Amino acid sequence: MKNNKKAFEEACEFIAGGVDSPVRAFASVGSNPLFIKQGKGAYITDIEDNIYIDYVQSWGPLLFGHCDEDIEKACKKALKNGSSFGAPTLAETKLAKFILQDWEHLDKIRFVSSGTEATMSAIRLARGYTKKDKIIKFEGCYHGHSDSLLVSAGSGAATFNTPSSLGVLEDVAKNTLVAIYNDIDSVKNLVEKDTNIACIIIEPIAGNMGLVPAKIEFLQELRKICDQYEILLIFDEVMSGFRASYLGSFGINQIKADIVTFGKVIGGGMPAAAFAARAEIMDLLSPLGGVYQAGTLSGNPLAMAAGYANVKKARACENLYENLEKLGSRLMQGFKEAANECGIALQVNNIGSMFGFFFCENPVYNYQDALKSDTKLFAKFHTQMLSKGIYLAPSQFETGFICECMDKKIIDKTIQAAHESFKAL
Repeated sequence: MKNNKKAFEEACEFIAGGVDSPVRAFASVGSNPLFIKQGKGAYITDIEDNIYIDYVQSWGPLLFGHCDEDIEKACKKALKNGSSFGAPTLAETKLAKFILQDWEHLDKIRFVSSGTEATMSAIRLARGYTKKDKIIKFEGCYHGHSDSLLVSAGSGAATFNTPSSLGVLEDVAKNTLVAIYNDIDSVKNLVEKDTNIACIIIEPIAGNMGLVPAKIEFLQELRKICDQYEILLIFDEVMSGFRASYLGSFGINQIKADIVTFGKVIGGGMPAAAFAARAEIMDLLSPLGGVYQAGTLSGNPLAMAAGYANVKKARACENLYENLEKLGSRLMQGFKEAANECGIALQVNNIGSMFGFFFCENPVYNYQDALKSDTKLFAKFHTQMLSKGIYLAPSQFETGFICECMDKKIIDKTIQAAHESFKAL
């Protein structure tokens, strides 16, 4: 690993922390990050020429693995006409129409470049529509790094034990109320005390405290509360959209949020995200209304081309999500059985092409449950798996992803590596 170590040392000289997103630093697993030079299908190769089965898949966008031929072809074709215009293109409308055709409760969409932009803009829009100031989020849910959302955040914030962030003003944070995931009473207590709540934002399938799906009954009650108190419900499907099912959580529970945010899969590996709602809400956006949002690279033609190729292929691929869920279930069941055999407590979850596991005794339903995980044991397990050619997310509080290029042979190889790793521990 000397080349990876040297590369990280050099990066630290010029890039803050040596990385452009904190979890990539491998700090929580006690090692140096791998520097990746190539990916193909289910595999990535680092600068030492070590090959790994990749269960990160760029943190979710790559449904069809690295260097998918259809996405690559779409990007090359788009690039021949120019990489960016800062002007409307037909590619934006093409992707917008394709996404919206199956979301019966969403009329219009707007593209941005990141999930952070999507959630930040969705909240601003909700405030503009309701004329109210405060928001409710859930402990452990991560919705990007905008100021009002860096309160009790999960993911990287959980990894580094910083539930908030320096630089977030108290005057901003005071307008963010925090409820407990999967606990409807915690929500009721907040809305009954405050009439100034504009929206409730939630990951209906939380992926940033590890994989923790919300209970359907909980989401149903959340919908009723929002209707009763005239609060907009925002589903953050940046991770779960087109991943947990083609229609994200909506394809599983049929619960209609007022605003939905998308990301990852809709960019096909390129920087793209979006937020969508019914027309009366979306028409408040400038230039039609008074809610301002803009972005130089929003609707970038390369990102739109990659996203269209990715989403179109996902819709057309028969039994895609069913097959991915079967592989995810096989993987997690294999982990569970191997851990049990070695006397190690392990909780597992999988939904669609997403999976997660926790080193703890009891099931995980919320952030506090997740924090009971043995993160030191996870770090040791991660190191063991890496040495066996298995690339897992370098944090206990992240979700893993299956891609279409994977098969039972790859899954069984991973389970065998997990068994050997548990045995070593």
